Amino acid sequence: MSRFANALQHESSPYLLQHAHNPVQWHAWNPETLQLAKDRNLPVLVSVGYAACHWCHVMERESFEDEVVARFMNEHFTNIKIDREERPDIDHTLMEAVQTMTGQGGWPLNVFLTPDMKPFYGGTYFPPERMHGRPSWLEVLQSIHHAWTTQTGNIQEQAGRLFQHLQNATQQWLQAATPEDNPVSYTAMAEELMERADKTYGGFGRAPKFPQWFSLQYLMAAGYFYNNPNWVNHVTHTVDQMIAGGIYDQAGGGIARYSTDEYWLVPHFEKMLYDQAFLITVLSEAYQLTQHTRYATCIQHTIRFLQQTMASAGEGYYAALDADSEGEEGKYYVWSYEELQEILGAEAADFCNAFHVQPQG
Repeated sequence: MSRFANALQHESSPYLLQHAHNPVQWHAWNPETLQLAKDRNLPVLVSVGYAACHWCHVMERESFEDEVVARFMNEHFTNIKIDREERPDIDHTLMEAVQTMTGQGGWPLNVFLTPDMKPFYGGTYFPPERMHGRPSWLEVLQSIHHAWTTQTGNIQEQAGRLFQHLQNATQQWLQAATPEDNPVSYTAMAEELMERADKTYGGFGRAPKFPQWFSLQYLMAAGYFYNNPNWVNHVTHTVDQMIAGGIYDQAGGGIARYSTDEYWLVPHFEKMLYDQAFLITVLSEAYQLTQHTRYATCIQHTIRFLQQTMASAGEGYYAALDADSEGEEGKYYVWSYEELQEILGAEAADFCNAFHVQPQG
C-alpha cells in the first residue's frame, strides 16, 4: 500500500480511485475545489482520463507517481483529476479548448487553466523525458509555472480570448444544429463525408482510424433516402473491412476503440461499451438494407460477448475493458507466430495470409 493518500480516496469512480494514492495531491471537481483554486491563485491543472485508457496508465506510472514531479505539481498548481465517463460535459469542453489550441486531442487530456477556470494551454500525453520533439512533463510544468509568475496578465488575457472564442463557437454550432429542411444541405454533408472517405480500406481519413459511427449512420441514411447507392456502399465496405480485421475480436467478440493502422488490422486493445452499442446499431441498419447474413452473425457474436464479458454480476454493463493486462498493452489478446502455427496446424498458412501475420509480427 502506498504511503500517500489524497482527496480522491473519498470518490466512487474507479478511475479516480486508481489515482487516490499518487503523491500528487489530486482533488475532484466540486465547488470546494473550485473555491480552493481561487484561494490559492495558482494555475490549475485538470487531467482527464478513464479507467481503461492505456496512455493514462502510462503517464500515471511515469510522472504522477514520481515524487519529484509530484512535489513540483503540489507546490505550484492546484491539481484536479476528472473521469470522463463521470463528467463527459467537462471533458467535452476541455477537449474543444485543446483542439482549438493545438489541433489535436486525446487522452489523457491535460489542461492548464487560470484560477477562475479558463483554459490557456493543454495537450495529451507527455513523456517523462524529452523525446520525439515533445517536452517532458516536468519541462511543461516548469514552463507554465515560469510563464504564470512572469506573465500572469498576458496569460489571463489569452485565456479570456480563448474562452470567448469557445463561447462564440458553441453559439454558432447551436444555430447550425437546426438546418433548413432543404435536401441540398443534407446531400452536401454526405458529399463532404465522401471527400474524406478512404475508398480502399473504408472509413474516413488516415491512421489512427476510429469507426466514426455517427458519420457511418448519417451516410447510410442519406444514401437510402436520397437513393445514392455509393454512399450506402461505402458504409457496407467500411463495416466489412472492420469486422474482418483485427479491430474486431475474431475470437472473443467485440470491437476495439480504434485501429492504429489504416487497414483496421492492429487495434488499440481497449473495448468501450458505447462502441459495442454503436456496432450493433450500424450492423442492424446495414442488415436491413442488404440482408447480408454476415452482419446478423456479427451482431449475435457481439451480443454474446457483451453478455458473457461486459455484463456486471448485479445489473447493467461495465463501461470498458482495459487495454492492458499484466502491465502490457494487448497481452491478453495476442499470440506469437509459433503459437499460431501450433494451434492452427494445417490451417495456419491460410489464417496468416488472411490477417497478414508474419514471423516478426
